[in-house]
Amino acid sequence: MARAGEDRSFGQQVIEGYGLVGQAWIERSEALDSAALYAPVLDLLPLKPVMVADIGAGSGRDAAWFSRQGHDVTAVEPTARLSDAGKDLYRDLPLRWIDDRLPHLERLPDTPTYDLIVVNGVWQHLEDDQRAIAMRRLAMLAKGGGLMIVSLRHGPGAATRPVQPIDPDVTIELAAAAGFRLLRQRMADSLQEVNKAAGVTWTWLALEKTG
Repeated sequence: MARAGEDRSFGQQVIEGYGLVGQAWIERSEALDSAALYAPVLDLLPLKPVMVADIGAGSGRDAAWFSRQGHDVTAVEPTARLSDAGKDLYRDLPLRWIDDRLPHLERLPDTPTYDLIVVNGVWQHLEDDQRAIAMRRLAMLAKGGGLMIVSLRHGPGAATRPVQPIDPDVTIELAAAAGFRLLRQRMADSLQEVNKAAGVTWTWLALEKTG
């Protein structure tokens, strides 16, 4: 699903890496409690049903969590290995699965559509120039007053799923330039013990679309 040379060398390597994950990896991911994961921003999440886009939904853990709260959820995942697992795991839920990827998200609407956008565990897989493109595209998708949650991973990644360093301040600047204002910035430890032992930490950002 490569679109251009800039996406192929790094981005496609990441997607191919996720395509190689085993069942045990999926089970570990699914075992995480979404409420605990989103604890740094939990009180900001909408209570009434809204339109949600889960960008990089993986096998659907968080998308399913939002759906069970009554939200209308679009799960965006470019890796068939993960989306196929999610479709099977959550076939009882009305999730809308779309094969698409950052930074361009070509198969999503070109108009403000979503009240809540979550980008969880994805930003580290984008290069700097892609992040600027991605932030502008996400701003196109967010309704005025809508909320976007972005988790930024700090620390090593798997050899088959390479990561790039992230500066939270730069991310906030990109968001501001795209029309978001910062509501919250919160550090958190990794919930997975193997990542915690490796020194992985997270910065959670809650951003509101202005205008």
